[in-house]
Amino acid sequence: MAQTLLRPEQVDDLVAEYRDGATLVELASRFGVNRRTVAAHLTRRAVPIRRGSFNPSRIHEAANLYLSGLTLVEVGVKVGAGPQAVRRALASHGIVIRPGGGRRSRVASSLVAVG
Repeated sequence: MAQTLLRPEQVDDLVAEYRDGATLVELASRFGVNRRTVAAHLTRRAVPIRRGSFNPSRIHEAANLYLSGLTLVEVGVKVGAGPQAVRRALASHGIVIRPGGGRRSRVASSLVAVG
């Protein structure tokens, strides 16, 4: 995977957007980096990382997406939360979490089979 280096002014923007409420997942997508890279930049700038920022009003959307075959990561991207926050929210609402193992989602697999 290619490494994306952010310029200092991009990190300034990243920090400002995070402080304005953007999630790690949203910032990772916007800046073309991994969410852990976003977290590392925030940590280096002494910005506290928010935990469990899953918006409870989106639980039904997340449940429907997950039950349709999307992975926790894919659901997280769509609802603006990390996969562990999605996992916790779904499990707390009685959704049975499928075993992991790095499988592609059924949606992605069906697209490959069709295409």
